[in-house]
Amino acid sequence: MKNYISENTGILIRIDDVCENMDWELMKKLEKLFDEHSIKPVLGVIPNNQDKEFLSFSRNEDFWNQVRSWQDKGWEIAQHGYTHIYDKLCKKKSDYFNYGGGSEFFGHSLETQISRIKKGLQKFKDEKVKIRTFFAPNQTYDKNTFIALRECGIYEIIDGYGLMPYTENKISFVPQLFEKVLLLPFGIQSTKLHLHPWKEEDFYNFEKFIKKNVNKIITYDDALKKINDNLFYKIIKELTKIILKFKRIRLKQDSEFNIKEA
Repeated sequence: MKNYISENTGILIRIDDVCENMDWELMKKLEKLFDEHSIKPVLGVIPNNQDKEFLSFSRNEDFWNQVRSWQDKGWEIAQHGYTHIYDKLCKKKSDYFNYGGGSEFFGHSLETQISRIKKGLQKFKDEKVKIRTFFAPNQTYDKNTFIALRECGIYEIIDGYGLMPYTENKISFVPQLFEKVLLLPFGIQSTKLHLHPWKEEDFYNFEKFIKKNVNKIITYDDALKKINDNLFYKIIKELTKIILKFKRIRLKQDSEFNIKEA
């Protein structure tokens, strides 16, 4: 039992909102940290960022060369939406994972969602970056999002409930449960790191977490190998869904999003 728990406990490092405009000094420090500890994170790249919150940061004109360099090192590059503009509002946490707030995908027609995903994939193709996984800005999806992803040839998402990666709607999910970096005593899950509000203390605390838990930090491929759809884990997934539906704390209120009802 001890070996089973150890073999099925790990955390995947996922960084959101990677785009031309970001805190590049911080990103360089993180890259050095990851390289020192042989960590291969997932980077959620916005293919056509239009979010004004990020446009205030300095722009890296060599961005796509940098993305290719990360991928060459074995880092997983994921499609993180298309423009990162929230133009729909999920009222009363009506989205698939019960996050609520603004969305780039939830509430849009299937055709619109397919179009946005395809445009993002085309940008990656033009830049010679391979994509196999996706996660939506603000983690807001509806059933059309899953259909659109399948139509576009994407069958993997880094979001979801439960203690282990699973399949649902003919898509593989790696769970992302918490707003903060937290290693559970059992299970496979992903972090969700937003770098733009980080201060020096945040990097210091993250560095301490990495050094303490380096043996439990896994790659994206490691996570996919742990997909488990047996009855026990299905029950656990439903329980975490019920709990988190009522316990999730929003980092941003709806009023803070740039919402335009379409």
